[in-house]
Amino acid sequence: MKREENGPHKIQSLTEAHQAFGLPKPQHPLISLLNGAHRPVEPFRHHVLGFYKISYKPKVTGRLKYGQSYYDFDEGGLLFASPGQVIGNNNHDASVCSAYTLLIHPDFFLGYPLAKNVKQFGFFSYTTNEALHLSEEEKNMIMGIFSMIETELSSRIDDFSQDVVISQIELLLNYANRFYKRQFITRKAVNHDLLQKLEDVLNQYFNDETALSRGLPTVAYIAEHLNVSASYLSDMLRTLIGQNAQHYIHDKLIERAKEKLSTTNLSVSEVAYALGFEHSQSFSRLFKTKTNLSPLEFRRSFN
Repeated sequence: MKREENGPHKIQSLTEAHQAFGLPKPQHPLISLLNGAHRPVEPFRHHVLGFYKISYKPKVTGRLKYGQSYYDFDEGGLLFASPGQVIGNNNHDASVCSAYTLLIHPDFFLGYPLAKNVKQFGFFSYTTNEALHLSEEEKNMIMGIFSMIETELSSRIDDFSQDVVISQIELLLNYANRFYKRQFITRKAVNHDLLQKLEDVLNQYFNDETALSRGLPTVAYIAEHLNVSASYLSDMLRTLIGQNAQHYIHDKLIERAKEKLSTTNLSVSEVAYALGFEHSQSFSRLFKTKTNLSPLEFRRSFN
């Protein structure tokens, strides 16, 4: 297949994926599990998949060191990608060659709650440096689930096959969710440092009046300046302080608004504009939601 030069190559189906990576046709058109026996040829530096991809790799780079302590394990890890995500190009490990790689077309979930629930697992939007690092015990558990899926997919297909595999995928995702929560804890010192950097980015955003030209700070903007994915940032904040990135930004906006309302003579509209709001009504609604007071009521309380 000819590589596209002007952007990532699009691979929509599992059959296309197997063909692109030099593998035999998949046994099932909507789900495929590759194990270490497969040695695919990687023809594209980066590409976009039309399906979900879950890979276990014996060695995953990006283990963090804080002081003299390592906060992650070195027993390999899981990487996740969702449909439409760019794989490779320094964003994701592009190679399919790993201990296990599970490819799942979204249509495989149709008719099951997982079709909707799979979108709740934010780690499908994480990048390689945010991979799930596994302890030996965690690795054995994940490998056991992959092995069960492999056995089921290679057995005779019957009326219960899809139900069983769906349950096994849900089990895999739920364990991954649990282990990511553990990883946020083991990286707590590092993540507190990231939290301080987040506050610094927001302070600079308002101090140098970036809000006047860019409008309200977005989660994507903050995540980019912290070199993390937006999903990882929100999930990390939920673990550390119990709120996502959007709520954190809103709280910082209200802090700034309170400062301006109590220490300056700026009108409510001028305060809203200085913070990046396009319409003062939106600012007033958010302020009242957060404080149970309108901006003018808050200002009068100081006078």
